[in-house]
Amino acid sequence: MQFLARPPANALLEPFGTTIFAEMSALAVATDAINLGQGFPDTDGPQAVLDAAKAAIDAGRNQYPPGPGFPELLNAVAAHQQRFYGIELDPTNQILVTVGATEAIAASILALCAPGDEVVTFEPYYDSYAATIALAGAQRRTCVLRFPDFAIDPDELRSAFSERTRVVLLNSPHNPTGKVFTRAELELVAGLAREYDAWVVTDEVYEHLVFDGREHIPMSTVPGMTERTLAISSAGKTFSTTGWKVGWVSGPAPAVAGVRGVKQFLTYVGSGPFQLATATGLGLADEVYAALADSLQGKRDLLVAGLRSAGLAVAVPQGTYFVIADVSSLGVSDALAFCRDVIAQRAGVVAVPVSVFCDDVAAARSLVRFAFCKRDEVLADAAARLARLTIE
Repeated sequence: MQFLARPPANALLEPFGTTIFAEMSALAVATDAINLGQGFPDTDGPQAVLDAAKAAIDAGRNQYPPGPGFPELLNAVAAHQQRFYGIELDPTNQILVTVGATEAIAASILALCAPGDEVVTFEPYYDSYAATIALAGAQRRTCVLRFPDFAIDPDELRSAFSERTRVVLLNSPHNPTGKVFTRAELELVAGLAREYDAWVVTDEVYEHLVFDGREHIPMSTVPGMTERTLAISSAGKTFSTTGWKVGWVSGPAPAVAGVRGVKQFLTYVGSGPFQLATATGLGLADEVYAALADSLQGKRDLLVAGLRSAGLAVAVPQGTYFVIADVSSLGVSDALAFCRDVIAQRAGVVAVPVSVFCDDVAAARSLVRFAFCKRDEVLADAAARLARLTIE
């Protein structure tokens, strides 16, 4: 009798399967649709950053970087945090370079959590959060942000905490809602974190993509939170270089050391010349950062107008790459089926159902996320195509 080995599988990941982004990007190719599902720009970032990557490659900076990251980038991150937020960091032990923010999140949760711990996060949540929490053997507890204002329900948030709460995983500016947490909201989260002696891990990758004069406030600047916050960001969204996978985590030295202990067995190191290019980007003038945000705000306004013209209710995002629309006006009660079977086929546009980012699927059953980090002509074409949904 011949025995076949069972396919390798981690039971903790069985509920997650293929990411929605891979599925919808494949659907866009198959249907020749405009891909507004995955959040990557279709133009390059600042030329100075691109040129710095080429220069680093030509200079031979192509081998393993030091474990914490190239000193040039560590110093640049420290200078950036001081310049924009008044945060003082020691680049020698309070910053760790990672292979994108996704690795930084995973390494942080794995470093802080043990099986049976609980992680509080907000839903809808970025899909890697749930998978990472599961891999750590921890339990996910959520507070729902509800369309259209995505405000925190203080009672619901408090009920998510318990004596087993180890981490609060906070994303601001928030994907997929486009919400920018206010100081009052951050103080609410901070107060609960202190009360339950929990760490806060903050995903701040959209920190410079904030609109309408709003302010991104790092959690580590809230009183009493410097010593219990790990902050994560990356180059990909700010400089439109998502494929470079350069991220970093910063915070108290002992916690960063713990994250480094995990990270060394994930990727060890990565993105050598791109680290140096990112250091160049972090030193760009304020006007460059402002221009990047202004450009995205204009694209947001273009897509919001198009969605509204198609008869959809829209939550105008305060930051990020994304806008959420309610498609119930089209008679849709299942946005997942709508995105898979209707919008790509009839309108030629691919988007992502928000329900895949939720435990409470009913709270987002008719919500769809569209990415607006595309060329203006692409967004205008997409808006025209979406109008067909109300005409046909």
